[in-house]
Amino acid sequence: PKKWVLLGAMWCVSPPEREKDPEYWRGQAQQTLRDALRLQRLNQNVAKNLILFLGDGMGVSTVTAARILKGQLQNLKGEESLLEMDKFPYVALAKTYNTNAQVPDSAGTATAYLCGVKANEGTVGVTAGVTRDRCNTTKGQEVTSILRWAKDAGKAVGIVTTTRVTHATPSAAYAHSANRDWYSDGEMPLDALEGGCRDIARQLVENIPDIEVILGGGRKYMFPKNASDVEYPHEDKHRGTRLDRRDLVQAWRDIKPPGKV
Repeated sequence: PKKWVLLGAMWCVSPPEREKDPEYWRGQAQQTLRDALRLQRLNQNVAKNLILFLGDGMGVSTVTAARILKGQLQNLKGEESLLEMDKFPYVALAKTYNTNAQVPDSAGTATAYLCGVKANEGTVGVTAGVTRDRCNTTKGQEVTSILRWAKDAGKAVGIVTTTRVTHATPSAAYAHSANRDWYSDGEMPLDALEGGCRDIARQLVENIPDIEVILGGGRKYMFPKNASDVEYPHEDKHRGTRLDRRDLVQAWRDIKPPGKV
């Protein structure tokens, strides 16, 4: 049984007897090494498909907290628990930052991991030569993503997200924008519209033809301003926002190759 001891203002639990034995820890270390050596026999074939998962905001501290919570929910102390990702054969760390900010946002980091280029805070799918909100700095600074490369290589591609499909994180796969918040033309300032910049929802339909799968939220950015939502017809906050009166869902369907479902 665990024995609780009050130390100052912090509760601590005394370790199990086995953890007092140095051989317990050495045995664990030996098993870890044996597991690592077995990885030499991994499948070396070329992958047919690639699925890139992103947990937005999952830095080292957040992952550590999740690992501890998982263990505690299993009536363990927590630190000794393993997340499934801890069992992966290869693990690496990536530095994420904006070129003009130490604490990064989702737009700049999405551009980094999808396009391989560091960028300014609040900009998506462009180089650090683009200033946020400055439409006239965008031309010629667009960068392509792994989704574009896969499409050009003849692969089927898709975007699946728990947020809106025009959000900064998924939009770096297909869009080039001086502002991550330009979801539809209804969110864009007049000077950006007059400067020829396109909203992110429109770019989703036009930039990379024939994306096979698009799953996520943000439907209102696809429909004409004040158009009723198909699922929430009586809620004003879900009404369409587009000033150009376009139905981008129908536009996406219309550009599909004949006979393609």
